[in-house]
Amino acid sequence: MVEAQFLLDILDDRYGRMATMLVSQFPIPTWHARIPDPTLADAILDRLVHNAHHIELQGESQNKIRAQRTMAST
Repeated sequence: MVEAQFLLDILDDRYGRMATMLVSQFPIPTWHARIPDPTLADAILDRLVHNAHHIELQGESQNKIRAQRTMAST
């Protein structure tokens, strides 16, 4: 829970003043359940999702594609 409070502090400091980029391999609908304190989760997600540009990548993982190329060339 300390990590969630730390993240909220960072987001509060930056909110409305600076851009913040967050990258995750988890779908947005699962984020709330991953933060143990529901109050902190609400506050964090409010700051992250409000006015956000959401880009969801599609397709195979580049790591998987590169591994297949490496295996094919050996």
